[in-house]
Amino acid sequence: MIESAWEQLNSSDVDCRDLSLEVVCDVLETGRLTQIDAERTVERLVTVALSDEGYAVRESALNAVSTASTHYELPYRVVEPLAVGADGFEPLLLTYVLGILGSTHDQAALPLVERFLDHPHAEVNREASQAVTELRWYRESAQRETA
Repeated sequence: MIESAWEQLNSSDVDCRDLSLEVVCDVLETGRLTQIDAERTVERLVTVALSDEGYAVRESALNAVSTASTHYELPYRVVEPLAVGADGFEPLLLTYVLGILGSTHDQAALPLVERFLDHPHAEVNREASQAVTELRWYRESAQRETA
């Protein structure tokens, strides 16, 4: 099922590409992919989020990555291109990116996320604050475990 969705992603029709990403999101939501397959899927989704010209397609790709982040532990390296390209995202899409980065629990994401704490859009500011809280909490929990 996921392979046919990837094939549809090559369509010139934005609605077709968007629908194919909904299928990918549904597959990720089941939690049935192996960790390696989930990471490969997320890598492809990140590429789409950074390169597709259709706003709806990029939003669907980020939504699917966000869904994956609730069912799999995504390493920062898999989503790092989103961090690198964060400044290029519209505010709504940036909220997805910040949430995804926070869900990695990787301290490498913290400086990037902190940059958006004073963002002029309230939604971005709120999501950055939540991501920072999550990253700091995870860091403090890890420090308590090693103490």
